[in-house]
Amino acid sequence: MLTKNFVQVGDKAPNFSAIGVFEQEFKQITLSDYLGKYLILLFYPLDFTFVCPTEIIAFSDMYNSLESLNAEVLGISVDSEYCHLAWMQLDRESGGVGDLRYPLVSDLNKEISSSFNVLNNEGKSLRGLFIVDKEGIIQHCLVNSLDVGRSVDETLRTLKAIQYVQSNPDEVCPANWQPGQSTIKSNINHSKEYFQSI
Repeated sequence: MLTKNFVQVGDKAPNFSAIGVFEQEFKQITLSDYLGKYLILLFYPLDFTFVCPTEIIAFSDMYNSLESLNAEVLGISVDSEYCHLAWMQLDRESGGVGDLRYPLVSDLNKEISSSFNVLNNEGKSLRGLFIVDKEGIIQHCLVNSLDVGRSVDETLRTLKAIQYVQSNPDEVCPANWQPGQSTIKSNINHSKEYFQSI
């Protein structure tokens, strides 16, 4: 029997409780409080860096689209809550992130990043993105190196696909699927309908 010490798709997301910053205030953030919603966990290396603000801002700017899909976002790094607050108080033109539509969580003790297996050897979080469903189950994970930013559009597309197949358990979504496009019946005979149509 193989043993594992890391989370993967299909596992229950490890619960955590930590201090976050939202609307210029410190707030206790607990993963289990988000049950009943889809949750995007956005791990990133450090505040006051280069790629990180582009991602943090992009997800904030697309927050309405995510919220319309019953989804919330948590940004998580190994910075302190004070560092998060200072970063939020700095305007975007000066390298800050300004007001955000979602909390930034402090993982100063690095326990959250470790539990999601995104902590690198330098003690920073890799660019890990996890989509957790309404039941607290990890449905998607993506991990980039420190130098490569993630796509909000692809996150939205993936979230919509996850929601679709959860609502239609006899169907699966092909590559590059967008809402309204054909899906594949998860049956060897009926699946031919899709392949004959492309």
